[in-house]
Amino acid sequence: MIRSDAERRRRGGRPGYKCAAGVFAVGMMGTTLPTPLYGLYRERIGFSELIVTVVFAVYAVGVITALLIAGGFSDVLGRRPVLLSALGLSVLSALCFLFEGGLPLLYAGRVLSGFSAGLLSGTGTVTVLDLAPPGRRARGGLAATAANMGGLGLGPLLSGFLAQYAPWPLELPFVVHLGLLAAAMAVTWLLPETVRHHGPRPALRAQGMTVPPEVRDVFPSSALAAFAGFSLLGLFTAVAPAFLAQTLGERNLAVTGAVVFCVFSASTCGQLLMGRVGARRALPWGCLVLVAGLLLVGVSLLLASLPVLLVGAATGGVGQGMAFRAGLTAVSSAAPQEHRSATVSAFFVVAYVGISLPVVGVGALAVSLGVRDAGLVFACCAVLLVAAVGLRVWRRPPRAL
Repeated sequence: MIRSDAERRRRGGRPGYKCAAGVFAVGMMGTTLPTPLYGLYRERIGFSELIVTVVFAVYAVGVITALLIAGGFSDVLGRRPVLLSALGLSVLSALCFLFEGGLPLLYAGRVLSGFSAGLLSGTGTVTVLDLAPPGRRARGGLAATAANMGGLGLGPLLSGFLAQYAPWPLELPFVVHLGLLAAAMAVTWLLPETVRHHGPRPALRAQGMTVPPEVRDVFPSSALAAFAGFSLLGLFTAVAPAFLAQTLGERNLAVTGAVVFCVFSASTCGQLLMGRVGARRALPWGCLVLVAGLLLVGVSLLLASLPVLLVGAATGGVGQGMAFRAGLTAVSSAAPQEHRSATVSAFFVVAYVGISLPVVGVGALAVSLGVRDAGLVFACCAVLLVAAVGLRVWRRPPRAL
């Protein structure tokens, strides 16, 4: 059985939940760092838009595999060893991109990045929650979700600006990230361990989709909302750069990174709004705002308008952030302590299925329809999906909220 020694770990003056959130953000940065660079890789290696989405899907497969196999490992091994392993995998991913010589290393880098994100998504979240003082649990939840989305947004922003305005556009972003990872590993080593066991440590085994009975009322609605919101994030991280370049003629990599950052920073704002709206109302309202954002993205594709695309990105990001934090709050609060990491990991499995399947579909459609028309098909399908999810959580909100 796991015991969380909260009082002891907070009295020693060691790094707390804010430092853990910083580690989480640095790790997640690496997963989106290549986003603005795919156009440069296409010029160097030569591949189609479909390959871009396949490279992205390979990352998602890595995330889901890590979540299903090792999602609950930190409940057994402890939070710190799993965090260090995740950061180590991120280092290996950065090295693959740094010494890239063709598609095989791109695939390897993305798979390793996916493994890292899979370990970080569940373990990083519960580490921040574990280290948050009892009176600041809500702040801990916000710090965890903001670190996740903030890290994902900072990745393309950093690489876009470095690739556009600094030398070595395909190397320098990963060199900088390696330095940040070294600092994050040092901080992680100093973090208090929040998992203790009485008696022999349980054996490690693949967790699969762990949804304890205590969470089964909360999980379906929360996970469906995450699925819907992450589909928008997938569109922007995999397809938006090609749309900006091919349809709008915008080839400035810093602009590409800033557009993707806009979605994730808006998600962080949406998470802040959840505190005002309340978790119970944030799920349906987040879906409603997300529908509005998707409609604006569709209009931007029709009009080939960058300003409308930015407004759609910001609106959709706010909706995604509201629904995401509400769902994660419901799931993590209902999960028993001994299965918290595994349960949160199961939540992220559903979310990352949402970020991968639509993107691959858009990439396949783009080959025959073009990026613009494929994006329109995606926007229509996503609006229907999000509206259905929003209606479900409006009629049957999770009881735990």
